Amino acid sequence: EKNRELSDDEIARVVEGFGIDMTRPLIVQVSRFDRFKDPLGVIEAFRQVRRHFDCQLVLAGGSATDDPEGPAVQAEVEEAAAGDPDIFVLFEPSDLEVNALQRASDIIVQKSIREGFGLTVTEGMWKGKPVIGGAVGGIPAQIINGETGFLVNSPEGAAYRIRYLLSHPDIGAAMGARGREHVRYNFLITRHVRDYLLLMLHVMHLENERPIFIGRAAG
Repeated sequence: EKNRELSDDEIARVVEGFGIDMTRPLIVQVSRFDRFKDPLGVIEAFRQVRRHFDCQLVLAGGSATDDPEGPAVQAEVEEAAAGDPDIFVLFEPSDLEVNALQRASDIIVQKSIREGFGLTVTEGMWKGKPVIGGAVGGIPAQIINGETGFLVNSPEGAAYRIRYLLSHPDIGAAMGARGREHVRYNFLITRHVRDYLLLMLHVMHLENERPIFIGRAAG
């Protein structure tokens, strides 16, 4: 449900159900409410961008059972967004809702300050969207800076790259297309199939080239 193709009607039904205006640019971060995902830094970057662009921000996520700070971080995010009609804080959206939000977005953000692989980056790139991510953990293994997305280190850097992409939607579209192909080639299960087949071919080739020794049996 999180990554299947959706029709325009399915996307609109979900997104407009949250009160989001699909005629205005939409920036989306999908992640746990975790300090390492820096949701407050995303809000700060968004407010810098909004001085120049009439846009909207979605922060969608939940909390992990092994993260006791999750509810406190969510409360901080909700307080920071309070009274701002252009910031939507969505708690525990369904996989279908995440899918629709990512597909409706103009830009996907994952401004982590610490990260593992960063699967939401892969998901965003698979939807053909330009992704702006923190230059930490496994994110640089996915985002080739300036090619499949942008890597940033601060709210100011994120705001600069968001403004650039909103000013150059054609560049963002091309970046999203390259990102999707990068995921297709490197991060789908078919990549593992290809690796195993290449390994088998390599072993068979070595076996065929191995010399055959014929000699007298020891007696």
